[in-house]
Amino acid sequence: MKYSRRSFLEALAMALPATSRSQGSRRSVAQRGSARSGDVLTFQSGAFWSPRIDLNADAVMVYGIGNRLPERIASWRSHGYRTNVMTGIAWGRYQNYLDGKFDGKNHEDEAQTDRFGEKVSHGSGGGATIYYMVPTKSYVRFITAGLKSAIDAGAEAIFLEEPEFWVRSGYSGAFKREWQAYYGEAWRPPDSSPDAQYRASKLKYYLYRRALSEAFGFVHRYANGKGRSVACYVASHSLPNYSDWRIVSPESSLEQVKCDGYIAQVWTGTARTPNVYEGKRMERTFETAFLEYGATLNFSRVSGRALWLLNDPVEDDPNHSWSDYRKNWECTMTACLLHPAAWRYEIMPWPERVFGHKYPVTEPAGNAGGMVSSLESGNGYPSHTVAKEGPSSPVKRILIPQDYATELQVVIRALRDMRQPSHSIRWEQCGTQGMGILISDTMMFQRGDPHPSDANLGSFYGLALPPLMRGVPLAPVQIEYSASDGYLDPYRLLLLTYEGQKPPSADFHNALAKWVREGGALVMIDNDQDPYNTVREWWNSTPYAYAAPRLHLFETLDLNTHSTGLHRVGKGVVLWDSESPAALSYNPEGARHVTQAIRTAAEAVSLAWRESRTLVLRRGPYVIGAGFDGLSTKTAAQSLRGRYIDLFEANLPIVKNVYLSSGQRTFLRDLDADTEDKPRVLAAACRTSGEVANHNALRFRAEGIEGTEAVVRMALPRKPKKALVAGNPVFWQPSDEADGTLRIRFPNSIEGVDVEITFQRG
Repeated sequence: MKYSRRSFLEALAMALPATSRSQGSRRSVAQRGSARSGDVLTFQSGAFWSPRIDLNADAVMVYGIGNRLPERIASWRSHGYRTNVMTGIAWGRYQNYLDGKFDGKNHEDEAQTDRFGEKVSHGSGGGATIYYMVPTKSYVRFITAGLKSAIDAGAEAIFLEEPEFWVRSGYSGAFKREWQAYYGEAWRPPDSSPDAQYRASKLKYYLYRRALSEAFGFVHRYANGKGRSVACYVASHSLPNYSDWRIVSPESSLEQVKCDGYIAQVWTGTARTPNVYEGKRMERTFETAFLEYGATLNFSRVSGRALWLLNDPVEDDPNHSWSDYRKNWECTMTACLLHPAAWRYEIMPWPERVFGHKYPVTEPAGNAGGMVSSLESGNGYPSHTVAKEGPSSPVKRILIPQDYATELQVVIRALRDMRQPSHSIRWEQCGTQGMGILISDTMMFQRGDPHPSDANLGSFYGLALPPLMRGVPLAPVQIEYSASDGYLDPYRLLLLTYEGQKPPSADFHNALAKWVREGGALVMIDNDQDPYNTVREWWNSTPYAYAAPRLHLFETLDLNTHSTGLHRVGKGVVLWDSESPAALSYNPEGARHVTQAIRTAAEAVSLAWRESRTLVLRRGPYVIGAGFDGLSTKTAAQSLRGRYIDLFEANLPIVKNVYLSSGQRTFLRDLDADTEDKPRVLAAACRTSGEVANHNALRFRAEGIEGTEAVVRMALPRKPKKALVAGNPVFWQPSDEADGTLRIRFPNSIEGVDVEITFQRG
């Protein structure tokens, strides 16, 4: 699923050969059986099964229609995988549609096109250019024909990824025809006025929602006709990222589509997009990822449907170093683990590129300071395509370092254990809880000419980063869901601006006013100067005639529409600050200004303000932590005192008194949190199963990625006597025995090996 990379990836998919069952794993579907139920862990691959990319997950999303799809599905299924199919809904190797081979008609005018007449490309491969498409009815019929072939090939679920319409597009013949049909008026160039740009984006939003609804409707009808049930899912970036990258996608309206769940495509490539805080533009991968993941949780909260959070050990740009990828992967992994409502994960896309592609040993010159150059093309728009390696690059490139491959498998195994009972999940270090920032899909509608919102999305980050950087676990709150029963109840204080976004309906104001009157604190920072206040929308259309949507909100709250400052409304308060959030983000004192407004409103509703230099969350025996930059606060970060296994270290060391310094991320297993007094595996760089323990021995089976090292740390009641792996003795150092545990190492095998540890007599 994911992002922007097919030319390299599809070639690599075919480069990794299919391996027959006799050559590889001896596991059967039945052996995977119970572990597969629920599909806690999944990944996507365009390749045939190989022992080098078998991640010991529950399911695989076999990528792409065509390219010997039935054979690729069979190769994974024969090794015990639940086999689903993923393909792009907006783009793909769909040349036979463009050139008319599908239905005898040329469809090139359905490619997304910018104002210069250039088609928006996703790259090229197989001798064809891959375009982003306008999802016409004809195009959707083509897509459903491909989905039919996937179902016939045995797909157990369908994942359609990245329903994306670029803001800079909207000039093709197909889009003009869709405009006429939707609005009943002649098309206008999107860059001709804010109203035209807004209406173009609303249409783009609608078209991909329609496409998904029609495609999924077909899947359900066709599968049911064959006596099967095939689930349908969407994989998509977050609202903050799509807004930042100037892409329109259905986002919150996916709740209206007949889909069974969602993959939140958040990874280093999205999260390292620079933003501005206190006047400094730089990468803030952890903080951005935390907000991105938080935004995607709204879908599952309202719909109750499955949600997987994505991570990527590398990213689309192949020109960063392994240390850079690893550092940023740990940032995004920490950010996603700090959201305990989610416990399903896409553990990586494209294992064939993680384990089969070479990346620089050291960061190439010119990459210091971030991704500005690689994320932005010459026209100021993000490049959503795979960066190319230079043909004669002097930078030394290597395959994945062994310790990183080991660390990945340690974390993958731990992810299976993240569904913990609610009573064992709690914040151990954080700032004030119960705060959110209101966001609307209309944020994507204001990103184009002639008056785009702030280039660095300062209207959002200018409000979101000040509390988050002070340790407040701020939650993005979807405006479109606000009228749902109880949706706003978890929050005591909400931040809002209509700079860079607009309320989609008056219903939101009614719900928000009710929430305030019942005791909520609303902080609104907005100067009413947004050019998009003039677009033809509900607040300035009969029966309303407001110059800006804030005016309607304030009348709904029975407030003077021109009165700034703090106001009592029922049991709650409203604080209006007539500043621009984006402008504040460029001001070195802007974060302090926003924070003071939040503190004032919080105190007015008796919500204690607390700052923290750390976020530390406990999920059962697991502790996840992140350190922020130093703040002007007397609250110091406290060390984590105890005995922990460090899961971000391949050697699985036992550490004590962990201190979360600035920028540090940590994932720990707390040895003192386990109440079980029996031999057991605590952490491992492999998948373990069939665990059996008695007073004499601990036995289990271990399976891991071929060519990597297994490191296993176990809790033992007595000192170990002997360790056998596949019947052969394994030796350990005295230092491997610590705090009632034993650490052993051995080569991983995808076929699996039996491990037995016997104990000395007590």
